[in-house]
Amino acid sequence: MKIAIHDSPGSFSDRWIAYCQENKINFKKINCYDTDIISQLDDVDGLMWNWNQEDYKAALFARQLTKSLEKKGIKVFPDTNTSWHFDDKVGQKYLLEAIGAPLVKSYVFYTAKEALDWVERTTFPKVFKLRGGAGSINVSLVKTKKKARHLIKKAFKEGFLPVNRISSLKDRFWKLERDKNLDAAKGIIKGFGRLFIPKEIERFSPNQKGYIYFQDFIEGNNFDTRLIVIGDRCIAVRRYCRRDDFRASGSGIKEYDPKLFDKRNIKVAFETAKKLRSKSVAFDFIWQDNEPKIVEMSYTFIMGSFYDDCPGFWDNNLIWHNTPVNPQYFIAEDFIRELNENIPELSQSN
Repeated sequence: MKIAIHDSPGSFSDRWIAYCQENKINFKKINCYDTDIISQLDDVDGLMWNWNQEDYKAALFARQLTKSLEKKGIKVFPDTNTSWHFDDKVGQKYLLEAIGAPLVKSYVFYTAKEALDWVERTTFPKVFKLRGGAGSINVSLVKTKKKARHLIKKAFKEGFLPVNRISSLKDRFWKLERDKNLDAAKGIIKGFGRLFIPKEIERFSPNQKGYIYFQDFIEGNNFDTRLIVIGDRCIAVRRYCRRDDFRASGSGIKEYDPKLFDKRNIKVAFETAKKLRSKSVAFDFIWQDNEPKIVEMSYTFIMGSFYDDCPGFWDNNLIWHNTPVNPQYFIAEDFIRELNENIPELSQSN
């Protein structure tokens, strides 16, 4: 058995490479952006590539490459079931509705007239989102019909930049207030620079337009629950909202005590991940009428202490395991096991 790993320092690949080295797994480093990537993978059984929403190049072809390799008989992480809906809240709406998952009520319109007609019938506030973006950057609370009409008109004219620079700068000020350190102060300077010098993703990604997406605003939630399901493990973090803000994602205020988490929520996360046939999925949950509701989901997430500090995980029988957590090792472990099971000579020797 041999696997390929797209080597991108600072991403999951750092730990995947370490896992392979520690466990003597045959692997090679590759660059998925190479034009001859298909032929480069002729001698491997699997590919691991941690692409994310900040990489406009990956958005152009990652899903297509994944599906093509699956047709070639090469296992991929993330596979199509795990990743096709990544960073696409509109796609997630349709998918979660199709499998009967408990999604917060969501609305998408593809003409200004339909959207404006809906505004006259619905209630406010509502949550406005672009289909892509992490850390609540492209998320805002719409309190009035007037504001909703303004957003709708913009969505069907010039559209929205793929990154909200003002929101991003405000987040940097929040981090300075929260952390009070030099790195956060440097972030403010960088944020001001970004007002005038756009990132690559802004320069090469089109404006978001031609659709408008809203979700119901569910009152009474001062935190959300991030549940990551990897195989038969569920990792949990409670994320609290910023002061005077409804958003919890990106706040950095968190707790890990297992007693904080309702097992009904853990059960829904496992059930939904199974229906999705996902190898890795991070759900954001809130509560509505004493029931857990999904806000959105992602196959990937930040690496480091934010999740490493979780004191353990639940298995799919809802039994708690008090043990060190390394989500990237969990992913690699599952991927290698699946490859072994699919290679006859290896599965027989095991």
